[in-house]
Amino acid sequence: MRISVQWLQEWLQIDETPLELGHRLTMAGLELDAVEPAAPDFIGVRVGHVLSVEPHPDADRLRVCQVEAGEAEPLTIVCGAPNVHEGMRAPVAVIGAVLPGDFRIKRSRLRGVASEGMLCSARELGLSEDAAGLLALPATLEAGQDLREALGLDDTILEVDLTPNRADCLGMRGIARECSALLDRPLQAPVASVAGVASPARVGVDVRDLEACPLYAARVLEGLDAQATTPLWMTERLRRAGVRPLSAIVDVTNYVMLELGQPLHAFDAERTGDPIVVRRAEEGESLTLLGGDHTVKLSPQDVVIASAEGPLALAGVMGGAASAVDDATTRVILECAHFTPRALAGRARAHGLHTDASHRFERGVDPTLVSQAMERATQLLLEICGGQCGPVEQVGETPTSHGESAITLRPGRIQRLLGVTLEPFEVERILRALDCQVATTDGGWLVHAPRARFDLEREEDLIEELARVHGYDALPQTLPEPAAPATPDAGLRSLRSGLARQGFHEIISFSFVAREAAQAFYPDVEPLALANPISADLAVMRPGLWPGLVTTAAYNQARQQSDFRLFEHGLRFVPDASGLRQEGRLGGLLGGRAHPEFWQGAARELDFFDAKGVVEGLCERVGGRLGFRAERHPALHDGQSARVLVDGEAIGWVGRLHPSLCERFDVDPVYLFDLDAAAVVRAPVAQFAPLSSYPSIRRDLALVVSESVAAGDVLAAIDEMDLELVQDVRLFDVYQGKGLNPDEKSLALGLILRAFDRTLGEQDVAGVTDAVVQHLRARFNATLRQ
Repeated sequence: MRISVQWLQEWLQIDETPLELGHRLTMAGLELDAVEPAAPDFIGVRVGHVLSVEPHPDADRLRVCQVEAGEAEPLTIVCGAPNVHEGMRAPVAVIGAVLPGDFRIKRSRLRGVASEGMLCSARELGLSEDAAGLLALPATLEAGQDLREALGLDDTILEVDLTPNRADCLGMRGIARECSALLDRPLQAPVASVAGVASPARVGVDVRDLEACPLYAARVLEGLDAQATTPLWMTERLRRAGVRPLSAIVDVTNYVMLELGQPLHAFDAERTGDPIVVRRAEEGESLTLLGGDHTVKLSPQDVVIASAEGPLALAGVMGGAASAVDDATTRVILECAHFTPRALAGRARAHGLHTDASHRFERGVDPTLVSQAMERATQLLLEICGGQCGPVEQVGETPTSHGESAITLRPGRIQRLLGVTLEPFEVERILRALDCQVATTDGGWLVHAPRARFDLEREEDLIEELARVHGYDALPQTLPEPAAPATPDAGLRSLRSGLARQGFHEIISFSFVAREAAQAFYPDVEPLALANPISADLAVMRPGLWPGLVTTAAYNQARQQSDFRLFEHGLRFVPDASGLRQEGRLGGLLGGRAHPEFWQGAARELDFFDAKGVVEGLCERVGGRLGFRAERHPALHDGQSARVLVDGEAIGWVGRLHPSLCERFDVDPVYLFDLDAAAVVRAPVAQFAPLSSYPSIRRDLALVVSESVAAGDVLAAIDEMDLELVQDVRLFDVYQGKGLNPDEKSLALGLILRAFDRTLGEQDVAGVTDAVVQHLRARFNATLRQ
């Protein structure tokens, strides 16, 4: 939204500099994107009055003009503009003037005739791209007046980025109300006079879908002069708002939209038919849009404005070429309607369109603006184009679903969420300044949200408004007291911090992915498809985190970032018989080298065991017995993938990305893990354990087992024995080769033994080692290596 500070000052007093005002808006959630002047720098340009126009004696396309510009004598200026004429007022750059681009005006001779300045087009002044002729100025301007002063060009434009919930600020009315609340100054809203009905002309209206269009108003205006010139003050406001002036009728509808936030449309009444029908499009219908170079195929999901012959406009998006106004138009049907966001959501995008009207209707327009905008547009059209208007034909009623229910607001809740106590008068001032209806109760307030604020539905929304207007920077910077010594959120923060210390970078990817990517990683899951996807690459809800991690890895590898560790915490979405399961997951990806090159040795590439070690670190506090089971996963490399188990229950996966997926996503070999976030953070509260004052003893065992026996299973089997003296078991070597059968391997284990009440003797150690060997012989047919 582009905001002219001068225009805003007609609504309320602004004492702040543009930067100060922009900062205040930013701190209230309306982010300032840019601050720019309304017009480029130029000096020495005045209002010129063309007194006479004569042919150039030596050039057919040039004219010799006498121009009054505030000097003692008229200036002789040679001009080639086709629209220059006697009596015209236009910008004149006098000798010594400097135009945009540091173009300096000097005395010159054009084809033998002296020229004492230059008559200017809008393009030469940097006001628009229109270079077809001179910029025509109002006849009321005084010749010789400085042009910047005459047109108010010393204005500043604030470009504000609005979040989707703040559609109420897509008009000067909403921006002014916001500033009124922030600056605590009264709002001076202009009031449109009700036009007197001077014509019996009327048009029938038939609304067949009141759910999509609960309120539709139309009126006929006739005797209009479509070739009337749009006032310069209006074209300047349109230009500063980023809207190109087109014609008086169209300019008025655009101006009212920018002023109030309510889109309107004008149909040529001679091309429209009677009655106007608001309905769903029928299969097979099409519509050629304004401009005539774009035809859309309609579907029953589209809402159209139609006549008996067919669609006239795509409702809430764009009008049709067949009913467009032009220079010959004398009768128009002025439309002003309320279309619901649900009915129009995604319809413009479905046809490759995005218009000012669709941008507003998709986010929600104040339904009470329909009559106000109709009267304001009627007033301006009659003032500029002449003519007379007929009565307003209105079908439907202002929707009552939004803003009807009162919201309870409690002082205690405000203090708890914001950490500050606001005085009751301040609460009421802020809410009333935001156009809320406020009633005091014994326990606080009952608040009715304004019809323009579709985002105010509950108590927390009102408290957010109080925080915005009171000022986020005025809230205390104190942390709330923790409700408990340990929470899942605290555990998750600890895990994320731990991963960051290991060199991992956290990413946040879309919850939507391409259907092909979802099926590549999770072929057994049918993902939930979106009804109105942003694009084909974001068409389904993700069944897991790996597509986002791999896509991010490929993006980095393509930019010569080969060593990285990434993780993400987020939801996966899995449809099942009961509906849609949303599960918190912790996923990670490792790629490249385990450590960079250094002088003591060559770099080593990451492998499966690096990823497995990260998972072991994440799961060290889960409070159960951690295990890994070799198992196939469609997205992982055969022989390098494993289930992650805690007490025999599967909580995730770890492994190397399958080569086919590496090729498909153009990524070098990487290692992935995916864990149930709830299981990982479900750690028991740490308990103090006394330290033994007696020394430990290490006893090493070399056990020969079948090659198919996993070392992890052997370690788990020893852990299951729950031997009191065994404090730790370490695998420090795996051997296959000479002295062993081809289908055998040797596992070297270190048993760390310690007692809390005595120094261990040889008999204690032998008892433990014999028990371990016997248990492993019975479980895995293990034997001591000779």
